[in-house]
Amino acid sequence: MEIRKRLLIFLFYLMSKFYHSDQQVIRIGGIFETRENEPVSMDELTFKFAVTSINRNRTLMPNTTLTYDIQRVNLFDSFEASRRVCDQLALGVAAVFGPSHSSSVSAVQSICNALEVPHIQTRWKHPSVDNKDNFYINLYPEYTSISRAILDIVIFYKWKCVTVVYEDSTGLMRMQELIKAPSKNNLKIRIRQLPSDGSDSRPLLKEMKKEKEFYIIFDCSYQVAAELLKQLMSMGMMTEYYHFFFTTLDLFALDLEPYRYSGVNMTAFRLLNLDDPYVASVIQKWSMDRQLSPPRPESGLMSGIMTTEAALMYDAVFMVAVASQRATQMTVSSLQCHRHKPWRYGPRFMNLFKEAQWDGLTGRIVLNKTDGLRKDFNLDLISLKEDGTAKHLADGVSRPTKLWTKIGEWNSISGLNLTERIDNNITDSLANRTLIVTTILENPYVMYKKSDKVLYGNDRFEGYCLDLLKELSNILGFTYEVKLVSDGKYGAQNDKGEWNGMVRELIDHIADLAVAPLTITYVREKVIDFSKPFMTLGISILYHKPNGTNPGVFSFLNPLTPDIWMYVLLACLGVSCVLFVIARFTPYEWYNPHSCNPSSDVVENNFTLLNSLWFGVAALMRQGSELMPKALSTRIVGGIWWFFTLIIISSYTANLAAFLTVERMDSPIDSADDLAKQTRIEYGTVRDGSTMTFFKKSKISTYEKMWAFMSSRKNTALVKNNKEGITRVLTADYALLMESTSIEYITQRNCNLTQVGGLIDSKGYGVGTPIGSPYRDRVTIAILQLQEEGKLHMMKEKWWRGNGCPEEDNKEANALGVENIGGIFIVLAAGLVLSVFVAIGEFIYKSRQNSDIEEAFCFFYGVQSRELQRSDSISSAGTSLSTDLESGRLLGDDMCSSH
Repeated sequence: MEIRKRLLIFLFYLMSKFYHSDQQVIRIGGIFETRENEPVSMDELTFKFAVTSINRNRTLMPNTTLTYDIQRVNLFDSFEASRRVCDQLALGVAAVFGPSHSSSVSAVQSICNALEVPHIQTRWKHPSVDNKDNFYINLYPEYTSISRAILDIVIFYKWKCVTVVYEDSTGLMRMQELIKAPSKNNLKIRIRQLPSDGSDSRPLLKEMKKEKEFYIIFDCSYQVAAELLKQLMSMGMMTEYYHFFFTTLDLFALDLEPYRYSGVNMTAFRLLNLDDPYVASVIQKWSMDRQLSPPRPESGLMSGIMTTEAALMYDAVFMVAVASQRATQMTVSSLQCHRHKPWRYGPRFMNLFKEAQWDGLTGRIVLNKTDGLRKDFNLDLISLKEDGTAKHLADGVSRPTKLWTKIGEWNSISGLNLTERIDNNITDSLANRTLIVTTILENPYVMYKKSDKVLYGNDRFEGYCLDLLKELSNILGFTYEVKLVSDGKYGAQNDKGEWNGMVRELIDHIADLAVAPLTITYVREKVIDFSKPFMTLGISILYHKPNGTNPGVFSFLNPLTPDIWMYVLLACLGVSCVLFVIARFTPYEWYNPHSCNPSSDVVENNFTLLNSLWFGVAALMRQGSELMPKALSTRIVGGIWWFFTLIIISSYTANLAAFLTVERMDSPIDSADDLAKQTRIEYGTVRDGSTMTFFKKSKISTYEKMWAFMSSRKNTALVKNNKEGITRVLTADYALLMESTSIEYITQRNCNLTQVGGLIDSKGYGVGTPIGSPYRDRVTIAILQLQEEGKLHMMKEKWWRGNGCPEEDNKEANALGVENIGGIFIVLAAGLVLSVFVAIGEFIYKSRQNSDIEEAFCFFYGVQSRELQRSDSISSAGTSLSTDLESGRLLGDDMCSSH
């Protein structure tokens, strides 16, 4: 031993000669445990690689060089570990790394505490309650934080029953937060232990499979995880119905290529940020360095990949470099274990470790100043990609990032944050898988295909559901095998709570999908999962088409309601009266009729009451008149009235064509309320069907009234099947209540039938999947995509329309006949007849008026003649009057004689 010490001192002296006088050398010690089949541990390889990388990077430590002393000890040999650490301290080391086993760690730690030399660990160690290790540093994430992270995962996935499978007792320590969770959450936990002797775990897995334990947490090393995955595959548990969570941080480094097509849900935590360019460059250098070294067994690891423990070791050595860079005038002295004289710079160097914060391969590194444990770290939540593969570069480096996808991030402060976004491009997510699809015969959803040849497999069937299944297959990339349900039932629950039909096949995982007219109900949703509805429906009314009604003779009045016609007439009268009054009031509407006699006091006004009314009527009929207002006030009245008539006539003209050319349908019922309010039209449903059950159990007053009507006439209102009900609708005044999809299918094949009103209730058909199946969300996305592209509508048109009925909406407008506009001719004839009678009345009225004038004139003439004869003396002034009277008398005699 003495010779060895002298050789080391001499080598150190020779190495120091190659550096400048101001070059500082810091030695660190590493104690690594060896196994029989592993002469050189992974920690030792990483330790050397880290020191070499730091010395090459002269920008980090320009005046300092790291050197190391490595000691190998046997596993579980704590006495040998104590001796080797004393040798390293005698040489003078600034920090001690390793060993990894707990018994050896305690022995080394006690010596480092006594001599005040930092002891750095990179593996999980359960700290004691009264931890007084002031010179202890561990970069592995704190166990209590890992426990909280696992609980957050269980809560995130909403697992109600979880099985915890642990390797040794330390696993129960890491699971303590989860084990205490049932007292706070509605969670059932089963705890199982793997065989302690490392024997086959298949009996345990078989029992878990029998008990249908689908959500399992494995707490084990990555070496055990690699063997477990192989056994899970052999047990047939690598399916999409299982979800495995591994607590090891190295699951990403395993070669999972054989399982990527299994569809299993596999998640884990990852401490390395492989997307960081710095991390990727270091891992690439590490992989190249590993290729130059002798090959060694790596228990399922991908070639050249760096494990979490290796990355932590690299960060630990890097931490010494960061702290050394900040230390000034620090010398490493030789320490003797038997003297108990501590290192004078030890506390200062330890404080530099705890104060340093930097970004390493494992993320942000921050140490707790009290216990030296790592805090405030991030864990990536990763999930196995079903279409992923490890990418091998030209240099032979495997990149596992293609196998995994990051779906979230857990932080010791903020908890779990999801970062996954569902990709719309899910074409390859179910590639290379064959799904078993259960269905049932039902027109037009699933029918036997008519063919002269013998058909096999999926070619035997056709229908709406087969087209839907084909479209889903094209989008999601899976293949399928269609099988009819064995008992020919949709799925119902008996008195014992047992299910049958397609629902039972989904519960027992006999089928992966149920593509059929399977109604989404509350009781079914408890035992299976449904996609979003691919078809919505409800109860509606089937009734015969009503007879069409042609427009009447006076249908030209229909564009305006009777109230509007009355308001227009009242407006015409009102405007005429206002115009008459204003024209009488304003002086600018009066004029002198004798233009040759300007001094005449006689004035006239054209706007009499009749002329004012004629002006309003002429404007309403869009015709002019010889009357025009002159004053500003009357022109305002006229302008406003013209604008009013412009709007009224334009509206009438625009609406007239539709009322004269469209044939309207007059139906006696328009909704279920109309049926409930009357008793003339009989209505009913299929006896003992789901529609009858709806009315029977409904608490809505209208539907209760309808059920009372139907139940009082069970012999006539209720029918045996749809065929009988359709016959009654066609031959009698009867309305049948049935599903809207069936009504659409029937009305497309019988043009005398139609659907009346909307949907009474609302339900939908969905694709059924077993509970927890990952296909449900993917099928839902594919259905939404088909809906947005209009393919669901096109498929329904294809299978529902059939030969179809002629499109009534596309008929051209018929030519107008006498039955449409004959009323106009009647109005014209009536106007002509009325004008004749008015003319005769005017003639008679004028004749009587002239006769009265002549009689009055003769009477006046006689009286004047008698007064002149009685006069005895006539003055010369009266001579002229006599002459006038004489001429008047002669004229009066002629008139009177003629009269």
